[in-house]
Amino acid sequence: MFSRVGAAAYKPGLERSIALASHFGNPQDRFKSIHIAGTNGKGSVSHLLASVLQAQGYKTALYTSPHLVDFRERIRINGKMIPTTYVEKFIDDWRAAACNYADKPSFFELTMMMAFRWFADEEVDYAVIETGMGGRLDSTNIINPLLCVITNISNDHRQFLGDTPAKIAAEKAGIIKPSVPVVIGEAEGEVEKVFETRADALSARLTKAYDADTSERCAGLEEICPLKGDYQHYNIRTAFSAIEELRRIGVTIADGSIDTGFRDVTASTGLQGRWMKVSSHPLTICDTGHNEAGIRSNMRQLRRLMAERPGATLRIVAGFVADKDLESIIPLFPTEARYYLTQASVPRALDIDSLATIADRFKLNHTDYPCVAQAYNAALADAAPHDIIFIGGSTFIVADFLSATAASASPQ
Repeated sequence: MFSRVGAAAYKPGLERSIALASHFGNPQDRFKSIHIAGTNGKGSVSHLLASVLQAQGYKTALYTSPHLVDFRERIRINGKMIPTTYVEKFIDDWRAAACNYADKPSFFELTMMMAFRWFADEEVDYAVIETGMGGRLDSTNIINPLLCVITNISNDHRQFLGDTPAKIAAEKAGIIKPSVPVVIGEAEGEVEKVFETRADALSARLTKAYDADTSERCAGLEEICPLKGDYQHYNIRTAFSAIEELRRIGVTIADGSIDTGFRDVTASTGLQGRWMKVSSHPLTICDTGHNEAGIRSNMRQLRRLMAERPGATLRIVAGFVADKDLESIIPLFPTEARYYLTQASVPRALDIDSLATIADRFKLNHTDYPCVAQAYNAALADAAPHDIIFIGGSTFIVADFLSATAASASPQ
C-alpha cells in the first residue's frame, strides 16, 4: 500500500518477510533469481532481462511494482499475469493463518510472497525480482540471487533511505550478497565508492556498465527496442551488461535471443507507461517518471521534440503525489507549455488546490480538473494535430490515464 498511501504503509525490516516465507515453506529458495534495485530504471531493466530470458526459451518469472491498471501486472510468468484464482486462493490461505501473527505483514510483503509461492509452484527457470524501495531492508531481500543489479542513484524517498546520494546508495547496496556478482548501471564519486566498498567487503565481482565497452552493441539494441525515452539509453546498457554477466556465470543466452528480447520487450512482458506513444495526431506520450531525475529527462526530450515542430503547443496533463519535493521538480517544467492539472485517484495524491497554488507561484499557465480523464479530454479537445500532449508527473497519473483510455476503448 505504500505506493498508494505513502509513509503510513511503510514497514521496513525483514522479520515479517522471513516469518512469512517460513510459513509458506520458503518458496524463494526453489527458483533461481536476479535481483534489481535502483532509483530509476529498475522496472525497465527488469522487463528487458525477463524478455531476453523468455526469448531464450526459459520459463521466466517477473515481479515488479507498482502496477498501472491491474494488480496482477506485478506478478507474471512468460508475460502472463498470475491467475485471479491463484490470488484468491493465496488470500484465503493467509487469512486462515493471519491470527498467528501479531506483527501483520504489509501489502507489499504479502504480494511478494504470493509471487514467490506461484513462481515456485510453477517451477520457473529464472525469476527477475525488482525491489520495492531501497534494498537493505526491502522485503525482497530474502532471496539468494545469481546476480544483483543496481541501476542508478538519485534523490527519491529521502525520508526513508537517507538525505544524501551516498546514504541512499548504501541502502540500495544492501542487496549485494557474498560472492554474488553485481552490475552497476550508473555511479560516480561517493556513490561509486559505496558500491565498490560493499562489493569488495563481500568478495562480489563488480561490473560497471558505464565503463564497459558495449557502445556499438547497445546502439544496435536501442535501434530495435521500442522503449524510446532518452533515459532508456542507460537502461539498455545496464540490461546488456547484466546479460553478459549472466553468460559469464553459465547462463546460456544466444545473441539472437538478446535481439528478440529487446525488440519484443513490451509485447512479451506487458510493460507500459515508459515514454509510451499513445497516438500520433496529436503526438500523445505518457511516462511514469516521477522524481527529479526522471522528470528532468522527460522535459529535455519534450523540448527537443517541440523544437522540431514550430508553431506547435505543448500540452501537459500533470499531477503529483503529496510527498514529492515540488520546489525542485516544478522548475523543470517549461513555462511556455499549457497545463491541465489534476490529481490521481489515490490517497497519496497531491490535491488539486495545493497543486494549483504551487503552479501559480511558478507562473505556469494552467486549468485544473478533478480527475485525469477530464484533464486529458480537455487537452485533446484543445489540441491541433501537430501539437504534443504529455501525461505524467506521477505513476498514478499515468495509471489513471491508461485505465480511463482502456475503459473508453472497451465494448459497452
